[in-house]
Amino acid sequence: MTLPRYDFTALLDMAALLGCIGVELRNDLDRPLFDGLAAGDAGQMARDRGLRIVGLSQVYPFNTWSDAIGAEVGALCDTARACGAETISLIPRNDGTGTGKGERHANLRIALKQIRPIVEDAGLVALIEPLGFARSSLRSKRDTVETIAALDAEHVFRIVHDTFHHALAGGGPIYPKQTGIVHISGVVDPQLTLDQMKDAHRVLVDERDRLGNTAQLRALVQAGYDGPVSYECFAPETHALADPETAIRASLNFISSQIGAQAA
Repeated sequence: MTLPRYDFTALLDMAALLGCIGVELRNDLDRPLFDGLAAGDAGQMARDRGLRIVGLSQVYPFNTWSDAIGAEVGALCDTARACGAETISLIPRNDGTGTGKGERHANLRIALKQIRPIVEDAGLVALIEPLGFARSSLRSKRDTVETIAALDAEHVFRIVHDTFHHALAGGGPIYPKQTGIVHISGVVDPQLTLDQMKDAHRVLVDERDRLGNTAQLRALVQAGYDGPVSYECFAPETHALADPETAIRASLNFISSQIGAQAA
């Protein structure tokens, strides 16, 4: 999402140049996944550069269960296995429906019970991403973690800690042991209130950041999180950067200076 204009090969080359451990790929951009390459070939290209495919995103809306959603989960698992991806991502409904407490819990539990055997059979982990928007049908990491535990499915499901959505949802507990990936992005516009912040405001993290990215990352690392951290910048100005390598490297260096090289 941070480099949507880059083709698959260029994305891998940039990740290697920046010293990343891997890449997270999305199927909702205006282009085919892997730019039409066979999944197995795409995975080999990543491995040839010393990179992991840490995740494939996404199935939406996973918590409105249907046979069609089940088919999407299965298809994404097949693609993940073919390319060697480690996880798939599940995104909750985000249109203002399904937000009642009882409805929210029931829909989450039904979906996870149905999805569990699909992901389990594929030998993968599915990452669930609570969204902090007021219209989201799943805002709470606590609810998600407790439902996973109640289903005895911690080996199948983990959560995404997204610094943007964590701030929009009002903060709260972090769950380093249950977290499979961390998404980072900053919001720097001083005029915005939390409820006015949208995906289009999400930029690279620097000293102007209002979301507390470095504090969130420091807390996760100090509590034992040692998994991947992935940039998820939706802002058009980030996508239009003339020199994204320099900008991303500067942001990573800033984060490292704030929380230590271990977390960068």
